[in-house]
Amino acid sequence: MELVAVIVGVLLLCLVLPLVWLAVRRVRLMRGGGVDLCLRRRFAVNDWHFGVGRFSGDEFAWYRLTSFRIGPTVVLDRSDLEIVDRRPPLRSEDFAIPSAVEVVRARNGVDGADVELAMSSDVLTGFMAWVEATPPGRGGYQRAS
Repeated sequence: MELVAVIVGVLLLCLVLPLVWLAVRRVRLMRGGGVDLCLRRRFAVNDWHFGVGRFSGDEFAWYRLTSFRIGPTVVLDRSDLEIVDRRPPLRSEDFAIPSAVEVVRARNGVDGADVELAMSSDVLTGFMAWVEATPPGRGGYQRAS
């Protein structure tokens, strides 16, 4: 009987510890000036991922909410960033990005990869201000033609 209790206790601990890690990680990211937004790199309706974004100088780092990784999942450099498109979420995306007001497609100039960021209006205002605030002579905000 004691062996069963120990096994159940160890299994519960193995289930609870990862959840605690994810919760603590999210709280720490949000306390450091993080913002909630969704991101997708493959452009299928169901490929949206929730996460926390943080501005740090010329970099915007995005941390996937359900990742155990310590560092960011995606990093965008402001001097190489190109805003390709802005649009409202499609009806088919409502279930995947419920709090989003706007979807921004950005292209990383280094590797030419596109990412889409779905965000609320407050986050969009901060993101666009950050993109447009590139110091003179450093490239910066570029709108695709």
